[in-house]
Amino acid sequence: MLKGDGDGWVVLADGSRRWGRYGAAGLLLHAVGTTDPGHVLMQYRSGWTHQGNTWGLPGGARNSGETSITAALREFGEEVAGDLGPVDLEGVHRQDLGVWVFDTVLASTRERRPFFPGNHESTIMRWVPVAEVADLPLLPALGVTWPDLYHALSQPFVLVVDATNASPPRDAIGTLHDEVAELVRVGVPDDVLPPDLGLAPLHRRFPTALFVVDASAPALEPAPGTQVVRTAGPAGTTVLEVARSHADAACTVVVTDDSALRLHCVAAGTHPVPLSWLHRASRSDGGR
Repeated sequence: MLKGDGDGWVVLADGSRRWGRYGAAGLLLHAVGTTDPGHVLMQYRSGWTHQGNTWGLPGGARNSGETSITAALREFGEEVAGDLGPVDLEGVHRQDLGVWVFDTVLASTRERRPFFPGNHESTIMRWVPVAEVADLPLLPALGVTWPDLYHALSQPFVLVVDATNASPPRDAIGTLHDEVAELVRVGVPDDVLPPDLGLAPLHRRFPTALFVVDASAPALEPAPGTQVVRTAGPAGTTVLEVARSHADAACTVVVTDDSALRLHCVAAGTHPVPLSWLHRASRSDGGR
């Protein structure tokens, strides 16, 4: 990858231009609210920029070999002054125009830190209530994608993985835990999700994982975004209790090969899938 080798225009079939020879990416930073949808960080674009005097997101051209997440974070650092701090990746929305794509990286933060324009491409950085974004004069492309982004912001994704039947236990649990941790890290492509989730379309989403094991299971290495839960009674009861505790606040997918438990999961408002689904999701690159 060469620094800045993505700079340049791409001409679409309709004659319009988009910036970024290898596509582009931006960061939608969401400060999660406790009693409301929260706020997102918006950038008022300078008048001289392409389609300027509009509100958009910090972002820009991807360089060759650069992932959309790396590009979005790099562009944020170039265009925004202030400490981003710790964030949680929630998903990637892709606007695919054939010869050019724009990836919006959704990330959440627990506080509204102060931010300011980091270069001459913008004149204002502002935390805007989520409910008020649609009323702003938006960059046209953001205006097209905002309805999907708006709904995706309120749809966290949780995986509850039943590892109580892994066999042979000592080897299989560690391997399965590593597989889940990697899936949390790289994200789940939407095209492998169960069809009845009712989620706003994303290219990829990053779950929080709850990995349920027997109380006597061996210790497991900590992994970001993956919490190990040990049973405190019958395994199926623990899995169901964990799933129920998240069902109201998040789209919850329960991975289990216990057919009776799957029926209880449906009744609890969650979405059960067999372990084979997890393996298939892990093998899919989803157009990464």
